[in-house]
Amino acid sequence: MDADETDLSAFSQGANRVLGSPLRLLTGTVIYVAVLFLVSTLGYIAAGWPSGDAAYMVLLTIFSVGYGEVRPIDTAFLRLWTTATIVLGCTGMIVLTGAMVQVFTLFQFRQLLGINKMQTEIEKLKDHAIICGLGRIGVQLAKALTEARHPFVIIERSAAKAEDAKAQGWLVLVGEATHEETLHAAGIETARVLASVLPDDAANVFITLSARSLNPKVQIIARGEAPTTERKLFHAGADKVVLPTHIGAERIVELILYPATDTVIQDAEHMSDARRFLHDLGLDVEVVTAIPKGAMTGLSVGEAERRGAGAFFIVQINRATGQSIQHPGEDVNIEVGDSIVLVVRGTRLSAGAIFGMPATPVKEGRAYLG
Repeated sequence: MDADETDLSAFSQGANRVLGSPLRLLTGTVIYVAVLFLVSTLGYIAAGWPSGDAAYMVLLTIFSVGYGEVRPIDTAFLRLWTTATIVLGCTGMIVLTGAMVQVFTLFQFRQLLGINKMQTEIEKLKDHAIICGLGRIGVQLAKALTEARHPFVIIERSAAKAEDAKAQGWLVLVGEATHEETLHAAGIETARVLASVLPDDAANVFITLSARSLNPKVQIIARGEAPTTERKLFHAGADKVVLPTHIGAERIVELILYPATDTVIQDAEHMSDARRFLHDLGLDVEVVTAIPKGAMTGLSVGEAERRGAGAFFIVQINRATGQSIQHPGEDVNIEVGDSIVLVVRGTRLSAGAIFGMPATPVKEGRAYLG
């Protein structure tokens, strides 16, 4: 922890101690005034007053309103009781008023300090990310950027969610991301990327339009719920559009077509690094298994790649016997049970579908060859 963080922690603890004292004083004074009101009222009732008159008399007395006596104070007990109520009640109200003023003042002061410090930290940001919306996707983004130590600020309209984010140590602005002044406050002019991940397509389109007009160079990544929104977001100025529903469905299909991929990638760290590198080039690594009587089973590597029409090329074959063939030549045959590592491009799903298809007879002249 650096010096600034240490000073901030000490200041926060000191502020909590200072603020805690008026709160305790306010609570204690309220209890004191309530007990005094009850006891004093019972005293007038004991002197023969109706409960309504007794309570009203005590209320007028401790608040020093001075409307006059409800009933004549004509006995020594009533005079003594009223005097005690005046002294104790007025003192209690003075202390109560002072405690309330202190609490309100310190709460406002602490809020002002928090807002000013937050805005100062945001103004220091440069080449940062702006996350619009703190839903499930926004929270995951914030956690990932925190781990990557990439500067970011969150725009969230819910004060409760903003407080939770502040507790995580994240920079948060409470406001509507659709308002240009909020984007200004988040530093849109110096931001490198803006991610609009609200579950509202119309809001994401409006945020994209506003952000693009304020900073033509900022990269905008927008979330879309309906497939028809994708084109609107691109027209509004988004650089990339993410459709969570589409991604989820595609991921499930990949798990169906490529059940062995995750196991192979997790077992080999170098494969994971290679996959990330290829992904940046628009390629990906997938693993398929040659099934009995499959469309590619029994074919040579060269023939399989030709049938794939450029959708993939084979970089490794792991035999069921344990043999591993790296960079297999075109004449190497694909056998049943082979685990085949593919580098795929375009739609990754079509490559898996090809290997999962049953073998079809190939027509040659008038005969059909299996």
